[in-house]
Amino acid sequence: MSAKSSMLLPGPRARFPGDLILRFRGRPLPFLTEVARRYGPFTHFRIGRLHYHLISDPRLIQEVLVTRADCFTKGPALRKAKVTLGEGLLTSEGDLHKRQRRLSQPAFHAQRVAAYVGVMTERALRVSQSWRDGQTLDMHQQMMGLTLGIAAATMFGADVAPERIAQLGHAMSVSVRMFMRALLPFGELLNRLPLPQNVRFWKSWGQLTDTINTFIAERRAKPENGRNDLLSLLLKAQDVEGDGGGMSDQQLRHECVTLFTAGHETTANALTFSWHLLAKHPEVQERMHAELRDVLNGRAPTTDDFPRLVYTRAVFAESMRLYPPAWVVGRQAIRDCRIGDCTIPERGVVLMSQWVVHRDPQWWPEPDRFDPSRWLDESSRTTRPRYAYFPFGSGPRQCIGEPFAWLEGMLVLATIGQMWRVEATNDAPLELEPTITLRPKRGVMLRLFSLSR
Repeated sequence: MSAKSSMLLPGPRARFPGDLILRFRGRPLPFLTEVARRYGPFTHFRIGRLHYHLISDPRLIQEVLVTRADCFTKGPALRKAKVTLGEGLLTSEGDLHKRQRRLSQPAFHAQRVAAYVGVMTERALRVSQSWRDGQTLDMHQQMMGLTLGIAAATMFGADVAPERIAQLGHAMSVSVRMFMRALLPFGELLNRLPLPQNVRFWKSWGQLTDTINTFIAERRAKPENGRNDLLSLLLKAQDVEGDGGGMSDQQLRHECVTLFTAGHETTANALTFSWHLLAKHPEVQERMHAELRDVLNGRAPTTDDFPRLVYTRAVFAESMRLYPPAWVVGRQAIRDCRIGDCTIPERGVVLMSQWVVHRDPQWWPEPDRFDPSRWLDESSRTTRPRYAYFPFGSGPRQCIGEPFAWLEGMLVLATIGQMWRVEATNDAPLELEPTITLRPKRGVMLRLFSLSR
């Protein structure tokens, strides 16, 4: 039986020229949620000449990301983000992406990632020891600095000075915010104009790439045996399944920018949202503290503790359900492609939003409630569709840093969580800023109380 055209699917229609792009770009989370709830799990709408399809059915998401992945490339917005990220794993396509993935994959093997436990716990301990009992601080800023320091140490084996970390953090924050311009019809043209935002971006981009180029040049000039930081592993990588060669300096820079930016940004946001939710739910926080006391008894966590830190892992998983750092995945069809009983036309764009699916009441009872215990119920986990939860994507383009992110998130929560209790300073709702990642818009102010009092 032939598939029907996806353009016959229900979906929103523009009330005036530019209506949908303004709604989508201005308030993307409410817009996508409304479209899915009102029109169903497979919808269609047009923005300019492009046909968009919002899919929130886990079965169809699996088809796009896994079963029919060869029908699609990355979405147009992320392809335009090459101006901020270069042509690394996140933005590259085709044979280049496959080659870079083969070269990078060994650096993220479970045993390699486990070697970074000491760096992660030491950095988390260093940050937490700088805090004072009763202090109020911006937890987002703290987590950004912490994960940036971890990224620098694990990627370059470098103990970057705090002022340099702050400078690099600002540079990457500017770069991340430039992503939303890619959604504008004339975004590429705007990027070429001498606008103040562009001047700030190119200055920040120069600082970031200069730092990475320095690390690459130093390592090329003085290679040291036995180093296991990510840059050393990428320098040594050989494409044994392909041409046998390694990465050029330009490719190394692009991969380092991607891993350095996306790696620290997403984990920092996930941790920030975790602390925010713990502060709003003291009963959950106390249960996590109790588990940390029982399992760790004041010592630093190791990977051997992970099987016993069941509730701590549930806290982190539930945080990424409610506030997924990657809030939407986009794909564009390179040919007509059947998904379900519909045909996505060539160049048609498919959107799959973690924000929408992770809050779908069909899969998540009381979806807006922060409830880590839902991850402890084995029966609900086995009956829920696999792609009702996909914070790191899936398929051949699944986030290569997923094991790293889980390790870092768990270690930071465990290290800091056994030393500090956090409280919210007000009842104001959390304002969100969905750019290339989902981040808090105005920081997250929390009050700290020492558990050693």
